[in-house]
Amino acid sequence: MMIPVLIGVMFIIFTLMYITPGDAASLLLGEAALPEDVAALRSEMGLDRPFLIQFGSYVINVAQLDLGISFASRRAVFDEIADRFPTTFSLALWSVIIAVVVGIPFGIICATKQNTIFDGAISTLGLVALSIPNFWLGLMLILLFSVNLGWLPASGFATPAHWILPSLTIGLSGSGTIIRFTRASMLEVIRQDYTRTARAKGQKESVIILKHALKNALIPVITVVGLQFGGLLGGAILTETVFAIPGIGNFMVQSIGTRDTPVVQGGVLLIAFVFSFVNLLVDIIYGFVDPRIRSQYK
Repeated sequence: MMIPVLIGVMFIIFTLMYITPGDAASLLLGEAALPEDVAALRSEMGLDRPFLIQFGSYVINVAQLDLGISFASRRAVFDEIADRFPTTFSLALWSVIIAVVVGIPFGIICATKQNTIFDGAISTLGLVALSIPNFWLGLMLILLFSVNLGWLPASGFATPAHWILPSLTIGLSGSGTIIRFTRASMLEVIRQDYTRTARAKGQKESVIILKHALKNALIPVITVVGLQFGGLLGGAILTETVFAIPGIGNFMVQSIGTRDTPVVQGGVLLIAFVFSFVNLLVDIIYGFVDPRIRSQYK
């Protein structure tokens, strides 16, 4: 199903960029450009051809891993994205690690301490973390740790010290979702018969929670983590912009401003591909976590 999804995404983004007001040739040449120069550049870029011809050529080129040439840099879009993907991957990886390390333990505590002060406090903090916009949280972290305390750099992504604030910005927000899903899933699992049977056999509570309950409660949590990771690999646009991180998200924002159509199309296509591929990996991981799912494919 990834193939029709990607073709659909290509058609939608190509159509949107095609009907968007403005002309890439005019933007590249400037307002003082002569009409004949603009027409010549449009012809060179293939912008004067019919819509279906342009789209068909684009699909054929994508099938050959040719995403086109950037209007602004005159470099291959594939190379431009490849240069920035490691930065975005590092940001996504560290952010998800923080979200998981914070979210799953706190979600377990909420479930095992249901309707106590711990449950109420952690659930409230998770809701706050989920509700705070990333750009506002990022600015507040910069103000506190960079401007006032001077402990961490405010922008860039060159050293491990640069990774901390943007990773915290995304990770803390993502942890709110993981806390809620972990809590709900654990509450459902710890009421099952096999959990009560384990208690009746005298198993330690820690063993019951970590060995029996958690493994069976991980399916919805894995789904959320996978979706978060897939979305971040497409570029954490607001966070990368706030922290001036040279990743895919920041690059796409700049490309939209200059109407660099091949870059925007290539970036959106990458997001769709990565998101679909991560969903496929999540489905595969289900089988390793839950033998009942694995047995369905035998």
